[in-house]
Amino acid sequence: MYIFLPGGMGINFIKQYVGAGLGKDTTLLLPGFSADQDVINPVGASMAGLFNTAHWSPDFANAANQKFVAEFEKEYKRVPTLYASQGYDAAQLINAAVRDVEGQARRSGRGAEGAARRRSFDSVRGPFKFNTNQYPIQNYYVRTVGSDGKGGLINKSFNEPILKDHGDAYVQSCAMK
Repeated sequence: MYIFLPGGMGINFIKQYVGAGLGKDTTLLLPGFSADQDVINPVGASMAGLFNTAHWSPDFANAANQKFVAEFEKEYKRVPTLYASQGYDAAQLINAAVRDVEGQARRSGRGAEGAARRRSFDSVRGPFKFNTNQYPIQNYYVRTVGSDGKGGLINKSFNEPILKDHGDAYVQSCAMK
């Protein structure tokens, strides 16, 4: 069974699904947002072994991600969420774009916007680029919820992406004129 229920709806659904014994006969598959750290923690042990997919995982070995996770955990005393990783990437992108135009974005803002489209930066998700409709072309991974080695649970990614350099399926419908 596949669900997309982030936040409180997902927490309640997964608890009820497991509590009703449905997980014994039917595998529950989740998107990353329905199996994020903010869902894992309140659901608890019932999350162990569940599979989900996402474009980011706290265990990615790239330098940008390792720095982000370490600094986030030091500051907030918890594992970052998928939402936090996207916010961090967005801030890094904005910073890179502003630096590219040396803080002198034109009044319309198009200077920084154009720089953002062209700019590469070290993303926590690993390599990606923007497609013509400004959605990322990126890898997606299967993750499973397992032990963090400290008594908690965390997402762990499989090494090979299930979708490599995957772009938005509707890119042809958005001309971005």
